[in-house]
Amino acid sequence: MFDWIQHIADWLVFDLLNLEKGARLAEALNFFIYDTTKILLLLFFIIFLMGIVNSYFPIDKVRNFLSRKRLYGFEYLMASLFGVVTPFCSCSSVPLFIGFVKGGIPLGVTFAFLVTSPLVNEVAIGLFIGLFGVKMTLIYVVSGILLGTISGAILQKLKLERYLTPWVQQVLANAKKEQDEFLAEKQTFKQRLPIIWDEVLNILKGIVPYVIVGIAIGGLMHGYIPEGFFEQYMSKDNLFAVPAATILAVPMYSNASGILPIVQVLVAKGIPIGTAIAFMMGVVGLSLPEAMLLKKVMTFKLIGIFFGVVTLCIIISGYLFNIIL
Repeated sequence: MFDWIQHIADWLVFDLLNLEKGARLAEALNFFIYDTTKILLLLFFIIFLMGIVNSYFPIDKVRNFLSRKRLYGFEYLMASLFGVVTPFCSCSSVPLFIGFVKGGIPLGVTFAFLVTSPLVNEVAIGLFIGLFGVKMTLIYVVSGILLGTISGAILQKLKLERYLTPWVQQVLANAKKEQDEFLAEKQTFKQRLPIIWDEVLNILKGIVPYVIVGIAIGGLMHGYIPEGFFEQYMSKDNLFAVPAATILAVPMYSNASGILPIVQVLVAKGIPIGTAIAFMMGVVGLSLPEAMLLKKVMTFKLIGIFFGVVTLCIIISGYLFNIIL
């Protein structure tokens, strides 16, 4: 789907700049150009789509449904399942996160989506089946959904709404005003489009700098971390291999489909499957680029709590994988 972006990145780095293939600077720059272009396009598309959805979708009914106590946690499961069908990386999931918050969906339910969306999607599932078989894929999918569901439920109990940034509070205030306008007058799509477009531009202006800085960090990690660096910390003899793998994964940046071939290599070299999957979940679900982007919508304290809860759940999942398999 994005092969044309890769061709452009290759041409700029290897032909126009004449950098040598395999060189650290070349690989880091190629990664940066490709991912920046891809993610900005995805961000524009997702934000515009969510603007349309927010202007038409009966969000009050969804909010009331997801907020009902009698669902007994089902709302977190629903959000996690929605995350499965959205094939986005952690950075491009953030606009959808903003859309959830704007719609009044509880923060814990929103977190359930934010955790699951980058971890499990149809591309990753297809690759997982090809690399590890159906049984492992089912375990992976179920664990990813449960990880999002449990993390969301825990985070909701902590009542963290007060740690959203003032920028989000302003977005919420504007959304309330726009919603009142839409309720007061039935507007055609043509009439709604200027408001949607303004919202797209405002959100992009707010988050693009964080995206660029985050991807730049990811590009440096991608190009300059030597091969074999992580493997020495994740052997089967190391009791702390799972937490070490999870923590070492945080500086990395990739989507599930990009990291799965690396997981296959790690497993082939004797690293336990649970440790390798914990590393993958850490790369996909927890990353410095994601933290940089989330800084626009969360305070440092909320980011720390979010990362802490998800890290704990990933570590427990890794140990359970190793025990079961």
